[in-house]
Amino acid sequence: MSGGLLVAGTTSDAGKSIVTAGICRWLHRNGVKVAPFKAQNMSNNSVVVVGPDGRGGEIGRAQAMQAAAAGVVPDLRFNPVLLKPGSDRSSQVVLMGQAVDTVMAGNYRSIKPRLAEVAYAALAELRAEYDAVICEGAGSPAEINLRDGDFVNMGLARHAGFPAIVVGDIDRGGIFAAFLGTVALLSAEDQALVAGFVVNKFRGSLPILQPGLDMITATTGRPVHGVLPFHEGVWVDGEDSLAYQNVLGRAKNPYGKEWLRVVVVRLPRISNATDAEALAAEPGVRVRLSVDPAEILDADLVVIPGSKATVTDLAWLRETGLADAIAVHAAAGKPLLGICGGFQMLAETIHDEVESGRGTVRGMGLLPLEIAFEKIKTLARPRGEALGAPVSGYEIHHGVVSRSTTKPLLRYADGRPEGAIEGNIFGTHWHGAFESDEFRRRFLTLAARQAGRHGFTVAPATRFSAVRDQALDLLGDLIEEHVDTAALRFLIENGPPPGLPFLPPGAPTRA
Repeated sequence: MSGGLLVAGTTSDAGKSIVTAGICRWLHRNGVKVAPFKAQNMSNNSVVVVGPDGRGGEIGRAQAMQAAAAGVVPDLRFNPVLLKPGSDRSSQVVLMGQAVDTVMAGNYRSIKPRLAEVAYAALAELRAEYDAVICEGAGSPAEINLRDGDFVNMGLARHAGFPAIVVGDIDRGGIFAAFLGTVALLSAEDQALVAGFVVNKFRGSLPILQPGLDMITATTGRPVHGVLPFHEGVWVDGEDSLAYQNVLGRAKNPYGKEWLRVVVVRLPRISNATDAEALAAEPGVRVRLSVDPAEILDADLVVIPGSKATVTDLAWLRETGLADAIAVHAAAGKPLLGICGGFQMLAETIHDEVESGRGTVRGMGLLPLEIAFEKIKTLARPRGEALGAPVSGYEIHHGVVSRSTTKPLLRYADGRPEGAIEGNIFGTHWHGAFESDEFRRRFLTLAARQAGRHGFTVAPATRFSAVRDQALDLLGDLIEEHVDTAALRFLIENGPPPGLPFLPPGAPTRA
């Protein structure tokens, strides 16, 4: 049986995903056969993986990114349970890649044992095949109201006998209180597995921070294994909405004379906003997430991204006035791109008895087509051609085009049409299409011309795969240079050290 480690966090977006990826990259570079694992993920950022039966299935994009860091092919077992929020109170349950149910917050507890059983079985298989399994927790392990039946944080660590390290984001402040409080609110049995801490996003002088590190070690009896510096190069594949600030990626100076300004609409139930990261990798392309109508009107290219609740988010666009701003942008002849749910919103009519149950609703009417929602979700990894260039991507959608009188933006490898292009309005169901370099260059060149940015020129040699690989190498470098890797290896191979002290008060007891 292989060793392993749980990377927990003081909060959501503390850095669990990138630390897990960095550890995977470091181990992979040192010849260790390593797999990432997140027992349960709650995210609308997913990717399609082909399972052993040849069917497509979904896992969180963060686990696909971690698989790339580990040098292995993404596997459904890396994220056996995926919850995709459709509203504040309901989520679609994806089990081993397939949607099996929709649960409300109130009845989720009843299905927890089934989900845990599947997750533990997947972990057991991975431990039999890999030298090490690096597990990412969810939220905070000190969410004491969720501890009963937990199988992703300390419940997982207890089940597997794995040690845990706790990651905290010092950029948010209060990290020492968060470290201390996280441990002190766990039961004695859980505390016995928490073996240390990692500080994330540190800016400043380490000697000034050192007294705090020494004090937290003395107070908790657990070492700080590393202090990771803030680095602008860390930006790939945000795990959840908290990971997305106003700007996507790290803009580079233009290859030509002008910038291309891209605004991605930050939908309430946004999914796979990572699609725009490939655009952000291009020099001279500045990508912003926004809910400001003025920014939409000022943009060169507007992107309506995917949504887990197409009809609901379309209504929100109208309520906020953003739909009007998008229409004005499009009427000015400037390019507008809809991806998956965003593409569906551009239709004349949407028939949805599946996702929202609202029946026939009026779309934005910017593309001459109709969308019909089907009960069986399309999950695929297609290849084809677009704008005369090869393209590949992945599909995750219930809605399909039921009628169209427009030209397709893409064609599948077998010649079937996909998406739409109507002058300056573009749409596609394919996620990840802009990771295809030549297609991305041709699309951006066309978009810049339509926007009047004649001084914008695409760089001829940008390779998104190389950009992503460099980012993953950076994560591995940060772990090697700023974390006590000897201590990490010891924990992974030997489990939690004995004799870790108990910090009161511990987990509250039920009356």
